[in-house]
Amino acid sequence: MRERMDAFAYTALPGRVVFGTGTLAQLSEEMERLECRRAFVLSTPQQADKARELLSDLGEHGAGLFDGATMHTPVEVTERALAIARELEADCTVAFGGGSTIGLGKAIALRADLPQICIPTTYAGSEMTPIIGQTENGVKTTQRTEKVLPEVTIYDVDLTLTLPALLSATSGLNAMAHAVEALYAKDRNPVIALLAEEAVSALASALPKVVADGVDRRARTDALYGAWLCGMCLGSVGMALHHKLCHVLGGAFDLPHAETHAIVLPHALAYNAAAAQSAAAALSRALGTQDPAQALFDLAGKLGAPRALRQIGMPEDGIAPAAELALENPYWNPRPIGRDAIETLIARAWAGEPPSALR
Repeated sequence: MRERMDAFAYTALPGRVVFGTGTLAQLSEEMERLECRRAFVLSTPQQADKARELLSDLGEHGAGLFDGATMHTPVEVTERALAIARELEADCTVAFGGGSTIGLGKAIALRADLPQICIPTTYAGSEMTPIIGQTENGVKTTQRTEKVLPEVTIYDVDLTLTLPALLSATSGLNAMAHAVEALYAKDRNPVIALLAEEAVSALASALPKVVADGVDRRARTDALYGAWLCGMCLGSVGMALHHKLCHVLGGAFDLPHAETHAIVLPHALAYNAAAAQSAAAALSRALGTQDPAQALFDLAGKLGAPRALRQIGMPEDGIAPAAELALENPYWNPRPIGRDAIETLIARAWAGEPPSALR
């Protein structure tokens, strides 16, 4: 039975979504809706060629391109991009890519209040949130402000057809983490609970098909739909232990964002499941299992995603320091956060061991 809540607060976030196939062609129209005429296109170096094509297609409405977006939104990269945007007299940003690029657009909006159009090419979900994470001197900090919420998101299934299998898997699992934690968030509500359960179900069903056949349009559509819902979850309620751990690990060791989330998720869920029984029940329904933490660990293995932090570059001697950092300014969590238990959790995630409740 789904949890019933007699009292809750729900804030609907403003933002326009254009979803479908071939929707990239509507970019100029969406700029017109925002009354913008000089778009500053953003991408990572890996997406530079496609971003350059997009800039060319914009014609006189393309102000320029910055292709230096990178993981964890380093402040120095943002300052460099912002200086170029001002020099070009850009009146909006168009973020073409995944979480790194969208994060850069948000960081520019935070400082210059430029309208944002996001064109996601992965399943990260950041485009649906008023949350920004930034890294300076090896420390990643986050804040929530509607100033960084993108005005328009264009989801084009066509852009995901060439997303490599491994990146599809890790970014999809990263998205699922948003929905999982939304189910036991301190400020959870029935609207987001419904979206979260649907999101996990859609992604869990679609990702194996996407990995098996990357041009399966039905599976790609379902995965992108699930990722959108996950992003809405992340943007609407607070997160907990899982996201705190991933922010600590990513910022301290410069670990790849999506892979870190994919690895930590089953362990954080196992830690919290007994203290969040309604969330565990929803995930059991979505995943068709009585042990959702183990199911997520098994899903990562089936998808070929990494399941050990050591695989993605975390040093073993970083386990204890990471546990200490996780206890600094901790996020609210349904289960108390104990120093020894968290160190053990990180150690198991480092080694790639199955998730454990750590009682």
